[in-house]
Amino acid sequence: MRVVTIVSLAASAVLGLGALVVAKTVLPGQGAAQSAVSPVQEGVPIVVASREIKYGDKLQPGMLTIVKAPANAAPEGAFTTVEQVLAADKGGAPVALFPMAAREPILPSKISGPGARPTVAAEIAEGMRAYTLKVSDSTGVGGHALPGDRVDVVLLRDLTPSGPDRNYISYIVVQNVRVLGIDLNADITSEKPANPTTATIEVSVEEAQKLSIASTLGTLSLALRRSGEAEVADAGPLRTSDFLLGGGVRSPGPAVAPRRSSGRPASYGIMVVEGEAVKRDRSPRKIQSAGQPAVTAAAAGPAAS
Repeated sequence: MRVVTIVSLAASAVLGLGALVVAKTVLPGQGAAQSAVSPVQEGVPIVVASREIKYGDKLQPGMLTIVKAPANAAPEGAFTTVEQVLAADKGGAPVALFPMAAREPILPSKISGPGARPTVAAEIAEGMRAYTLKVSDSTGVGGHALPGDRVDVVLLRDLTPSGPDRNYISYIVVQNVRVLGIDLNADITSEKPANPTTATIEVSVEEAQKLSIASTLGTLSLALRRSGEAEVADAGPLRTSDFLLGGGVRSPGPAVAPRRSSGRPASYGIMVVEGEAVKRDRSPRKIQSAGQPAVTAAAAGPAAS
C-alpha cells in the first residue's frame, strides 16, 4: 500500500509541474498569436467638449479634452490639440456659435474664428445685405420671429396725419426674407425675446433701398411666414376705403331732389378762396378763355364748391 501511495503522489507532482510549465510557456504564446491576428487599432487625437458648452460661451482650456478615435471615424477638420482651438480666433478666446454636448467634437464651423462664422456678416448669402428694422412687441410678431425664420415686411402709412378723418394705406415692401437676428441675438436655438426692439433681415441691395425709404414714410412691421413657404403673393396697396366701404366701391352720396323751377332765371356764381376765408360771388359771370367763345358758369343757385 505504501508503494502505491508513493507512486500516486509522485505522479500528481509530475502532472502539477507539467501544468505549471504549460501555463508559463504555451498560454502566453497563444495570447501573442491572438494579438498578432487582431491588433488593436491606433486612434487619432481629436478635441472634444469636456462638458456642456452653451451658445456664446468663451472657450477655456478646462472646457476641452482630447480623446482618440479611429482615423476613419474622426470628423473632417477636427482639431487635434487644445492649443489649436484656443488660437482659432486671433481676436481673443473663441466663442461657441452652437451649443455643444459633452464629448462632442469641436469643429471650426462651431466656433468663432477664421473659416468659421465670427459674425452675422459671414451668414449673409452672396450678393445679399443685412438690414435692421426697429420693431416692438406688436410690429415684431410678438417676438415669435427667430433667427432662421422668414418674414414679409409691411408698411402702414397715414395719408391724413392732420385731417379729421383717418385714411391709411398699407404696402408689402419685401416678401420671404430671412431673419438673421433679433436684437443682438443670432442664436438659432434661443427662445423668443420678451420685448424685441430690432430685427435684422437678409435682403438684396434694391430691397435695402426700399426699406430705407419706407422707414421714413410710416410704420414697418413683420409678418411671419409658415416654415417652408416660399410663395410670393401678388398683393397691391390696400386703402382704408377698400375694406371699410365694401371692397373699394365708394358708397353713393345722398340723393338730391331736383330743384323746382321758380320761373326766375338761374343764378350763376364763382367761389373765391382766400386763405381760410371763402367768398361767394352770386353775380352772373361769363368765363372766356383766349380765342374761345364765352361760356356761362355752371348754374347752381348757391355756388357749389
